[in-house]
Amino acid sequence: MVVGVITFLDRINISVAGASIMEDLDLTGKQWGWVLSAFILSYGLLQVPLGAWGDRSGQRKVLSVIVLWWSLFTILTGFSNGFVMLLIIRFLFGIGEAGAYPNMTGTVGRWFPRKETARAQGYLWAASRIGGALTPLIVVPVIIHLGWRVAFYILGGMGFIWVLVWFTWFRNFPSQKKGIARDELAEIGHREEHTKKVIIPWKIILRRNQFWILLAMYWFYAWGSWFFFSWFPVFMEEGRGFSKSELTYAVAVPFLFSVIGNISGGYISDRLTLKYGLNIGRKAVGISALALSSVLMFLAGFIPGKLQVFIFLSFCFGIFDLMLPAAWAICLDIGKKYGGAISGAMNTAGNIGGFVCAISFGYLVDLTGNYNFPLYLISAMLLLSALMFFFINPSKKLVEDGE
Repeated sequence: MVVGVITFLDRINISVAGASIMEDLDLTGKQWGWVLSAFILSYGLLQVPLGAWGDRSGQRKVLSVIVLWWSLFTILTGFSNGFVMLLIIRFLFGIGEAGAYPNMTGTVGRWFPRKETARAQGYLWAASRIGGALTPLIVVPVIIHLGWRVAFYILGGMGFIWVLVWFTWFRNFPSQKKGIARDELAEIGHREEHTKKVIIPWKIILRRNQFWILLAMYWFYAWGSWFFFSWFPVFMEEGRGFSKSELTYAVAVPFLFSVIGNISGGYISDRLTLKYGLNIGRKAVGISALALSSVLMFLAGFIPGKLQVFIFLSFCFGIFDLMLPAAWAICLDIGKKYGGAISGAMNTAGNIGGFVCAISFGYLVDLTGNYNFPLYLISAMLLLSALMFFFINPSKKLVEDGE
């Protein structure tokens, strides 16, 4: 959870500081779209290999390496002196962050009983949204008093401290951790196969239609999430006239709604699963949350005003994140011991969607001079995501025993 907070502090930092960076480095909307998308591109491309690396080598080592990597490039972002340098640094920053959530998911798969995986995922994603909510509270005062560069220096240093604690304290498997009782190991359901080298059977996985439906669902969903992670602060400041000081609540509150959505979604999904089975427990949450958030995103673009858009987007962010724990739990439901690699593949698809969204948003704003128009497109993508969720079967494993 702590690294979930740090991940989003480092990621959302640049979005909150966006208007100041654009002014200081004289960047256009199109250039800013490419800066945001450079991170999303590398972040998406490295999900699968870094998730598979964690499955094979253990999350203790892999998370330590990648957090050190991205913390370094968070600090280096503050030294950027132009478009090209900023573009390269953000691309390299994304390489490190790419492994965060696949390896966090792999950790959940090894340390939690199956009946608790959605709740555990809910808390991990809630932590990320806490990081997003804290970002403007930390970054805006630093920008006002010390400048945007100092914000990157401060946040980058947090990762180095986390790695020291993580590598000292964490172990890859419950059986390797001193103080874990036998009855707790039995409840977790620790299996000896975890200790063997994991070879990902990609030839089998790539032949499964369900795998591609899962990727399509997350590709469409990510248009909504990456709007909040990339363009949202600039949209509120430049598109709806929020001042720098108003951004502290205008950005923080929607992320707090997302915290509630993630925790609630995890509990709801696990409770429904226990009562009605995986098919209802995962899909009922995912479909309804995505469909309702599509309506709210459309209304946010259609209805003018500052307060109105703040309300609609706050509820939109909270509601569509109800589905997030269910989606990531599905990776463990159908992926089993390959959960890190499957979640990495799903997140890769999502980040390709986010990459297209971030670039398209900048081009549409420059072309139309209207910050509202892209929200209609994002609304349509969320509706398509709900449709894809309907066709996923969480009860069917991608790789059957013996294959």
